[in-house]
Amino acid sequence: MQIFKQQNRVCTFLGVVAVAVLLFGTNKANAAITIDKLDQTVYGDFVVGPGKTEVELAPGDSKTFDLTVSNRIGKTRVFSITEEDFKGSNDPQQTVTLLGDDRGPYSLRDYLHVATSTITLANGYRAHIPVTISIPADAEPGGLYGSVIVGTVSDPTSVDASSGSGMSNPVITRIGTLFFVRVSGPAFTEGKLTNFSTADGSRFIWNSDPIKFNLLYKNTGNVSVNPHGNVTINNLTGSPIATVEIDPWFAMPQSTRFRQIEWKPPFLFGRYVAHASIMRGYGSTTDEMELVFWVIQWKITLIVLVVLIVLITLLRWISSKFTIVSKKK
Repeated sequence: MQIFKQQNRVCTFLGVVAVAVLLFGTNKANAAITIDKLDQTVYGDFVVGPGKTEVELAPGDSKTFDLTVSNRIGKTRVFSITEEDFKGSNDPQQTVTLLGDDRGPYSLRDYLHVATSTITLANGYRAHIPVTISIPADAEPGGLYGSVIVGTVSDPTSVDASSGSGMSNPVITRIGTLFFVRVSGPAFTEGKLTNFSTADGSRFIWNSDPIKFNLLYKNTGNVSVNPHGNVTINNLTGSPIATVEIDPWFAMPQSTRFRQIEWKPPFLFGRYVAHASIMRGYGSTTDEMELVFWVIQWKITLIVLVVLIVLITLLRWISSKFTIVSKKK
């Protein structure tokens, strides 16, 4: 009887191990990974969080963060997890550029350690995966930038409906979480607002719902910064009629960062002045720029023009049909 009980315990233990291998793969660091159950609604996607992590570490320090992967695809999927560097861009429309196997100018990839390279999740489950950042003792002060990329791996037995063949590329979707690390110590921090304009560059706006403004910030330092501020709108008399707050947005080193804001005003007509006041994201320096623009309500303008044309035409017709005769005494 005791032997039978021991065999049951062994079988139970082996079953638990098998489930663990199914869920977490065979990576030796998987002991720290945890899984929790979410709502089972199918959204057809997966979610990775957080989208961005900022931290300051001294040389020789390390810190562990919680990366979450939630499967809402509707079926069990294998997820791949890789580390990549990223860098900024001088293209205002491009926030960052992922570098794949290439090393970035401020590389963090070698200091990022993820607890596993793959994980299998059923629909409606979320994995908490430790990501540790370890800064070497001889690291120089400044910014280091890297990302953890999570991709869905297709089922090898699945068939591409359009071609009737097996899928050729196993990774079909990728989502990244960005890590901004500031290594303690003196660093070169410099940047400023370089342009403030309407969305299309015109000073004439033919309707006022909404009005869009573009801001360009140039970071010429070696660490990322988070500019922020506001845009105040003044009317013809110089009185402020609205203020749009601008939350911090990041600008990578040696890059240009674009930011667009929207303002949904009440009825506007005439000349206005927009005043941008942007903190550079370091120190206390503020960049100030002004933009004069005109709001012309085209529907009202068209109606007024039509009325004027009708009145002028009517007056000309009247003057051609009737002659004013002065009466002599």
